[in-house]
Amino acid sequence: MYICRTIMSVKKISLFFPIAFLLLAFTGGKDPVREKYAALITAEDMKTHLSVIASDEYEGRETAMPGQKKAAEYIAKQFASFGIPPYANGSYFQDVPLIEYRPSSGSVTTPKNKYEFGKDFFFPPSDASRHEKCDTLVFLGYGIDDPAYNDYANTDVSGKAVLIMDGEPKDRNGNNLISGSKAPSEWYVKRAKKVSEAQKHNAGALLIVVDEYDKALAKIMSHDHMSMLVPDEENDVSVIYDEMPVLLITRSMADNLLKEGKQTPLEKLVEKISGKKKPVHTFSKMKMDIVAQSTGRSVHSENVLGYLEGSDLKGQLVVITAHYDHLGKDSVVYNGADDDGSGTVSIIELAKAFAQAKKEGHGPRRSILFMTMTGEEKGLLGSSWYTSHPVFPLDSTVCDLNIDMIGRIDTTHAADTNYVYVIGSGMISAELKTINETENNTYTGLSLDYRYDKKDDPNRFYYRSDHYNFAKNGIPVAFFFNGVHPDYHRETDEVQKIHFPLMEKRAQLVFYTAWEIANRNERLKITQK
Repeated sequence: MYICRTIMSVKKISLFFPIAFLLLAFTGGKDPVREKYAALITAEDMKTHLSVIASDEYEGRETAMPGQKKAAEYIAKQFASFGIPPYANGSYFQDVPLIEYRPSSGSVTTPKNKYEFGKDFFFPPSDASRHEKCDTLVFLGYGIDDPAYNDYANTDVSGKAVLIMDGEPKDRNGNNLISGSKAPSEWYVKRAKKVSEAQKHNAGALLIVVDEYDKALAKIMSHDHMSMLVPDEENDVSVIYDEMPVLLITRSMADNLLKEGKQTPLEKLVEKISGKKKPVHTFSKMKMDIVAQSTGRSVHSENVLGYLEGSDLKGQLVVITAHYDHLGKDSVVYNGADDDGSGTVSIIELAKAFAQAKKEGHGPRRSILFMTMTGEEKGLLGSSWYTSHPVFPLDSTVCDLNIDMIGRIDTTHAADTNYVYVIGSGMISAELKTINETENNTYTGLSLDYRYDKKDDPNRFYYRSDHYNFAKNGIPVAFFFNGVHPDYHRETDEVQKIHFPLMEKRAQLVFYTAWEIANRNERLKITQK
């Protein structure tokens, strides 16, 4: 507790102890000082900030685009208004150099046809060109491996060109076979899940039939949706399109490929799946030569840093992070109110609270770095750059508390909404998990859900946000998260759907945890490596 860290003589301690004991007993063991500053983190202020950065004016905060630059300026302005000085050279920004990749050309050649890039197919942006030769075409339904519906069961696709449908299978009543209802599953929401599954089964190439092909092509070819990488840096986060070519193709191209392989037409195959309510596979020998080429150019983005210097332990650093980039725009704006506007405005509010505490003589013993990251949606790029080019030595960094999506409620908790997922808190330092639980039990009373707190969790959430780049450097981390929802990575992730009082409580939990870690006598002990 804050009061127990005051340095006193033995005599003063003995005189003060009864008063301290009575105060703690009266407050139920709570520290009124930290409660005072936690109360500065408010749902009202969060809504004010989020209504700005998650507005159409900020154009979805796409990395290296004008909306992202505008958001960076807004965050820096807030830090300045709290009296937090620029971290170095009069700037709040750490430059992050990037290489942007754009699909440029390609071809698919079979014995009877040559298909054209743009007209017949395109491919998602990738960091390298792909060239693959296959000798078998497999129609594999929807490319799903799920207990409710498994296209891969008893099927070997190793080295083969796999042709699948976008979306997910439905029965003749329009219900999804996986959920048994109209509600979409993750297989519908996240195309990358199918790509990952094809890679897992060693497919030689993946061809995905997309509806509204022209619209999808315009979206993928727009500047707002290019792939990016940090130049000359090793990135441990898997690039989902690495090595295996992934093509998005027209229905016409799919039908021509099936016809050339003397297979059933696409529409009848899909109808058969719908009627049988189970997978349908077809194979044919067919030589395919697949070429997908990308080109790159240099761009720049920024991490935004607010540094609050500590007192007697200022050489040690508590880092609190959230990414402020999102998906940008095409025909619609992806405002990303939850992902990760919620984390971004939480950082702003935490910075305000700690800065006010310092102004009033209650500043942290350890220094605190409030950092909003760029390029998370492109592959954790801002945090990759920071941990490779740290402004403050990594060996002085005590922990990273990462906030990514804390403004919504997932379907799992529809009946009991007072929760937050916590991931990674005990993986490197058992003390961090204990501190977070203690602060929660004392102050916020959330249900801490650990169902995703596993390195082998199929969703791989531990690897999918900026904390991971700290964790892989042996720094204790805790990732605060509300889980995915139907608006995840969609244009419908808007401010009006945020649960601000719940978001306030979740951000306050991060505050209490950071306060304790920043002020305790001992640095967190590393218990696992």
